[in-house]
Amino acid sequence: MKIVIAGAGAVGTHLANLLSRENHDIVLVDQDETRLEIPSRSLDLLTIHVSATSIQGLKEAGAGSCDLLIAVTSDESRNLTICMLAHTLGARKTVARIDNSEYLNPRYRDYFRSMGIDSLIYPEQLAAQEIAGSMKMSWVRQSWEFHEGALELIGVKVRSNALILDRTLREMGSEIRNFHVVAIKRHEETLIPRGDDMMKAGDLVYFMATGRNLPEIRHLCGKDNYDEIRSIIIIGGGRVAVQTARLLSDKFRIKIIEIDEERAKALGSLVSEDVMIIHGDGRNTALLQDEDIKKTQAFVALTGSAETNILACLAAKRLGVRKTVAIVENLEYAAMAESLDIGTIINKKAIAAGHIYQMMLNVDVSNLKCLTVSSADVVEFVAGEKSRATRKLIKDLDLPKGATIGGIVRKGEGFLASGNTQIQSGDSVVVFCVDMDVRKLERFFR
Repeated sequence: MKIVIAGAGAVGTHLANLLSRENHDIVLVDQDETRLEIPSRSLDLLTIHVSATSIQGLKEAGAGSCDLLIAVTSDESRNLTICMLAHTLGARKTVARIDNSEYLNPRYRDYFRSMGIDSLIYPEQLAAQEIAGSMKMSWVRQSWEFHEGALELIGVKVRSNALILDRTLREMGSEIRNFHVVAIKRHEETLIPRGDDMMKAGDLVYFMATGRNLPEIRHLCGKDNYDEIRSIIIIGGGRVAVQTARLLSDKFRIKIIEIDEERAKALGSLVSEDVMIIHGDGRNTALLQDEDIKKTQAFVALTGSAETNILACLAAKRLGVRKTVAIVENLEYAAMAESLDIGTIINKKAIAAGHIYQMMLNVDVSNLKCLTVSSADVVEFVAGEKSRATRKLIKDLDLPKGATIGGIVRKGEGFLASGNTQIQSGDSVVVFCVDMDVRKLERFFR
C-alpha cells in the first residue's frame, strides 16, 4: 500500500514508524526540513521537504496515486486543505487530524466526504473516550464494550489475593465457563495462553465475557472491596481534560486542577458548571489533601509532561486512590509507567494508529483498539458471506500465530468462542492479536 503522511510531528512520525515496519511504501512530507532528519535516517521510507498544501508538492510526493493520505500537521485547516487537494489529485482515501470535536457530529460526515475527506481524527477526543471507558469499573485497568454490552473485554491486574492464581486455565475451564482468558501480560511479554498456563500475581489479564458475568470475574480477581467510582480529580486542563469532563460530568463529581491561571479561568466556559475548576499545582500533596483526595475514587493525570503524570499518579496511589490514569506520549515511558504499576496508560499516538489501521483494512471492521502497554490489538471483524472463517470450526481455521478469537456477537447476542465454534456469515468476531500485522487476518473474513 502506498501511503503519504503530511506532517512529521509526533503523531506523523509515530505513524510512519509503525507503518514502515509492515513493508508499506511510505512518503513522509513536511515543510520543516529538521523534522525529517531523524525519520530519514532511522526509518525505511522516503522523506520530501515540501509544503503539503502545495499542489506541486503533493504531486511530487505521489499523492495522486496513493492508497491513503494522512494529514496530521499541527494546523487543522491545513490538514483539511491537504486532504481536499489530495482527493482532487486522485488519492483513494484521506484522513485529516482535527482539533474541533464539532466536526465529528455524524450529520457532517457526508459533507466532509463530499469534499474528499474520508475520515477525521481528533486524538484528544479518542483519548477522552478511552479514559471515560476506563471509569466504568474501578477494579478494571482497561475495558471495551462490543454491541452495547453483548460482549466485554476487560484487562485486570491480578494481585496475590486473587482466587484464580496458580491454577491452570484447563483446570479452571472444567469448572468455570463464563469467561475466556484471551491474553496475559507478564513483565514485558504478552502471551496468548494455552490450557496449561497459569496466572501469577502481578499479571495483567485480559478476559472476554458477557456483561452479566463481570461480577464473577471481579470476585475471582479479589476486587470485591474496590469502591465504585463517584468522584474524579483531573490534573491538567488541556483539550483531553475538557473532552473527558464533557463525557463524564453527568455521571461523576469532577474537579480539574490547572496550574496556569489564565487557562483555569478559560476552563469555566469549556466544561459543565458542575465541574469544579481549581487553580493550583496538581503535584502538590497538600493541595490534593485539601481537595479530599482520600475520598476520591479516581485520579487522572493529563498534563503535557509524562514525568509529571507518572509521578502524580504514584503520589495519588500513596494517598489511597486505587484507580489512576496517566496520559503518556513517549512509548518508552509508557513501558516504564506500566512497570511502576501506576494504573491505566493512555497514548494518543497508539489510539490514532488504531483508527488509521481500521481504514487500511479491506474488510468490514467495526472496532480496532491498540493496547498501549501490551503490544496488542483488539479487532472486531464482520464475517463476510462465504468467507474463509465460516467454512470450518475455529480450531481448524489455522489462524496466524499471535491471534485468538475471544467472542462472537450473533444477532445482537454475545457468546464466548471455543475451538468447536462455527462462525456464521454476518457474525461480529472479536479477535485479540499480539505482535502481528492485523491485516494478516483479512483473508479469513472477507
